Amino acid sequence: MTSAKTLRPRLLITAPFDPAAIERLADLFDVDVAEPSLEGASLARPELADRLAVADAVVCEVDRVDEKALDAAPALKFVVSCRASPVNVDLPACTRRGIPVATTPARNAEITADLAFSLILSTVRHTSAAERWMRAGHWTAEDIFEPYARFRGIGLGGRTLGILGGGAIGRRVMRRALAFGMDVLVYDPFLAADEFGQQADVVGLDVLMSRSDIVTVHVPLHESTVGLIGAEEIALMRPDAYLINAGRAAVVEEEALLSALREKRIAGAGLDVFWSEPPAADAEWFRLDNVTVTPHIGGASDAVITEHSRIAERALRAWAEGGQPAAVANAADLLTESRHA
Repeated sequence: MTSAKTLRPRLLITAPFDPAAIERLADLFDVDVAEPSLEGASLARPELADRLAVADAVVCEVDRVDEKALDAAPALKFVVSCRASPVNVDLPACTRRGIPVATTPARNAEITADLAFSLILSTVRHTSAAERWMRAGHWTAEDIFEPYARFRGIGLGGRTLGILGGGAIGRRVMRRALAFGMDVLVYDPFLAADEFGQQADVVGLDVLMSRSDIVTVHVPLHESTVGLIGAEEIALMRPDAYLINAGRAAVVEEEALLSALREKRIAGAGLDVFWSEPPAADAEWFRLDNVTVTPHIGGASDAVITEHSRIAERALRAWAEGGQPAAVANAADLLTESRHA
């Protein structure tokens, strides 16, 4: 006689995952947790072959769910990609097999907003540069007030922050800006002018670029946003304005920004993302004294694992109980496939 336990769906988790969420999922699934891999290889790796072959559902973050993985997983019925956009999953292949692919939107929104604001502060107050200068032993008794003159920055209160993108991260950056007493402008062509009431004005791109003391990039990356900020847009910025990018490098034209920084046509930039990662050791970014850089650490926090585990758990429960998960990347395509079946 088959036990009730063997009738439960088998769940294979290869993403970093919250142990508490794993325990909770055990009431619905037979849970199999694999050691996470950061190689970005196909999920159909030899050491997972037997486990993948019997999995009804998979949760992954870096592993690729490609044709090879799908061929090795004949029982697979549901995939959760622990990303806002499932770039590690072959969506068309999953759709052809009738497999929904859920995502974990806004999993890193809070900590990316923290990082963006950290870049803002470090850039306009020159804290990274001041730390490097001090560690190098330049602060001497002969000129005790030299750093006071050398690292003079601006305050944020009363300044205008221009936010490109009024989504999950942009809204969180806005909350932080308001707490600092800043005025906020938002560019987002999908939002109504009164979306934020008295908190922020939704304006056109040219207005935002010309009126902001600091511009910060938080639009998603797709065809309409690649190169959104080019030479013409940067030329609208004031000479004392700053550009911060903890979002997507390709939104800003690299040479246009480099040129403006090189020629001091804007005051500075803070970058967590780059057009080639990692940048070459001799990249010009490292030679410019008006640039603050961090190595793409916007999502580097255990808080992201906790959050994507929570969102994934909710999606898995909805699927296992016959409901509709909240964020299924190929939902519309699955519906179209079923209509043409």
